[in-house]
Amino acid sequence: IPITVGAWNVRTLLDKDDANRPERRTALVAKELSRYKVDIAALSETRFAEEGQLRELKAGYTFFWSGRGKDERRESGVGFAIKNDLIGKLTSLPKGVNDRLMTLTLQLKGKRYATIVSCYAPTMTNPDDIKDKFYEELDTIIASTPKQDKLVVLGDFNARVGSDVEAWDEVIGKHGVGSCNSNGLLLLRLCAEHHLSVTNTLFQLPIRNKTTWMHSR
Repeated sequence: IPITVGAWNVRTLLDKDDANRPERRTALVAKELSRYKVDIAALSETRFAEEGQLRELKAGYTFFWSGRGKDERRESGVGFAIKNDLIGKLTSLPKGVNDRLMTLTLQLKGKRYATIVSCYAPTMTNPDDIKDKFYEELDTIIASTPKQDKLVVLGDFNARVGSDVEAWDEVIGKHGVGSCNSNGLLLLRLCAEHHLSVTNTLFQLPIRNKTTWMHSR
């Protein structure tokens, strides 16, 4: 049975005390995932503290997250929203590495497995040492994934990988957008080292569907 995966920067899953809505943000997110028939979504910028899980019974998804400590500023945060009927196929519950990385392993047919990574990379304004630390940790996760596993890395990389297919022909396709920035270069180097492809550059799509956000510059 095919499994549909996706990534979504939800901006926050925190509910304000004075929010004038009858449903939690997690319930609203779950409804949208159900509408688009997404089985597993990697969530970024969740802003939940520490690690935890929450089941939305009506919408049919369970949320798992990994964030900063309770006493720290509520920024970043990653997680997964997984359809409840897939929970039993997980070899274990999703594991939080830190507030920017979380992994899960899903059993496929037979003795085959898929490792899925949820990422939220530092923005361009973060210091270089923060960016380097993120990519070093992601590199460790990828390198430790069994070679026979299917590997899917999802998330918000706050990066532009550009369209220089001649320089990065084994990483990006013919449908990239614009030029590469420094964050994009970090992502491209990681992908090249581990023989990964930036899949959204492989398909001919309208510009609005090729990017999730574009700077006004």
